[in-house]
Amino acid sequence: MDPQMNKLLKWSVQNSPQQNADGTTTAPPSAEEAARNLTPDMVNALFGGPSEAELMKAAMEVLHSNESDLENKLIAFDNFEQLIESIDNANNLEPLGLWTPLIQLLKHEDADMRRMAAWCVGTAVQNNTKAQDKLVVMNAIPTLVSTATSDSNAATRKKAIYALSSAVRNYQPAMNELVKNLPEDYPRDKTDATDMEGVDSVMDRLRSHPVDSA
Repeated sequence: MDPQMNKLLKWSVQNSPQQNADGTTTAPPSAEEAARNLTPDMVNALFGGPSEAELMKAAMEVLHSNESDLENKLIAFDNFEQLIESIDNANNLEPLGLWTPLIQLLKHEDADMRRMAAWCVGTAVQNNTKAQDKLVVMNAIPTLVSTATSDSNAATRKKAIYALSSAVRNYQPAMNELVKNLPEDYPRDKTDATDMEGVDSVMDRLRSHPVDSA
């Protein structure tokens, strides 16, 4: 059975009136309570429609399409970011082959596209060890450091710092990569990824990093 249909069947059973051994009936949860456990993928399985994985892939196609204008790409980016707020969807980036095209957009010629790419990276890796590890494996941290310290657009730099902050917290391999790739005048002392004050100190210095306005 399709996994989503299996979940839908379980949901249906759990939210139906239950016949007790003593002959009484337990009323089902309210519609509001039942709806909390009904996921978009379950609804799609019932009524037909694109899954969240398919929506993620479609959004990425728009982002890399030469036929899509900037306005539609930014709409697609916004939808993509909302989808990967779910840790399950964030972890689907790897099997769907979406990490590479997302990281590529960090170097897009348009500042808004770079900003949204950094935002999505930050959302995907936040409190997500699997995604944090993937970012290290893909060697994306040097790109984020470069963006955070030299991008001409202030909003893009801000989102790159957000992505770095999310990437390194409680994940030492990412913290080590960040320290290795910081500008030359930054301290090289090892920062404990679980030391939130230490992490914040690094991020504060990145925020105040001087950027050549030329």
